[in-house]
Amino acid sequence: MLSRLTRPRALALCALPVVALFVAAAVAPLPFTLAQPGSTSDVLGKHKGRQVITVSGTPVRATEGKLLMTTIVATGPRTDVDLGDVVDSWFRGDRAVLPHGSVYPPGKSDAEIEKRNIGQMRESQNTAVEAALGYLGKSPEQVKVDLELADVGGPSAGLFFALGIVDKIQGDGAGGDLTGGRTVAGTGTVEADGTVGAVGGVSLKTQAAHRDGASVFLVPKDECGDAQAEKPEGLRLVPVTSLQDAVSSLRALERGKKVPSC
Repeated sequence: MLSRLTRPRALALCALPVVALFVAAAVAPLPFTLAQPGSTSDVLGKHKGRQVITVSGTPVRATEGKLLMTTIVATGPRTDVDLGDVVDSWFRGDRAVLPHGSVYPPGKSDAEIEKRNIGQMRESQNTAVEAALGYLGKSPEQVKVDLELADVGGPSAGLFFALGIVDKIQGDGAGGDLTGGRTVAGTGTVEADGTVGAVGGVSLKTQAAHRDGASVFLVPKDECGDAQAEKPEGLRLVPVTSLQDAVSSLRALERGKKVPSC
């Protein structure tokens, strides 16, 4: 014979599966990657004791100021992220919760992912050289450019490699520096024709830039909204769509003229 459950006992029994689900979610790994502001590197200077940009075959000028390429740091491809990690990061301006698949390609080993990232960086460097020399009207058969920053993966430094080459060879075109002596930071891929492409983690990169002394941040125009989301006070956002855009904006900034803003 079945006994009738009291209402409190029935509610308690119904709640057990829900509680168990929350407990499981709290300890089970979730398909997310956590990211935070990473390091910056001055493409006009040295990295680990070696000049980042070395140009031969044409006169090179001394530069002042800095051009900081920016990065983010993400949890590793095999790092477990649980509910507590996600909740903590969700409410922090210096953290981002990203779908794991948007950072790391699925089904790849750590070694394969590292090889992919390094390959993207090398391709980005080659394309940046092509874009910069094309902008300057220089022949790659006469001018050689070596880039040293192999331990930073991905393609997002392309724009700043190209700007660094332009600054070392031509500056602002009137004897001055593209930077105007400032610390300028930013991000963006670059195509051989100079087109600037979007990247990820812009809101974190603006924080890395501000932390390391930048007053100006060049951002792919389509990512202005993301850049404004956690923009540090005093950091000026300048949208760009091409290498030409970036050079023109830096020249205008140096001369006190009107510059686009996000």
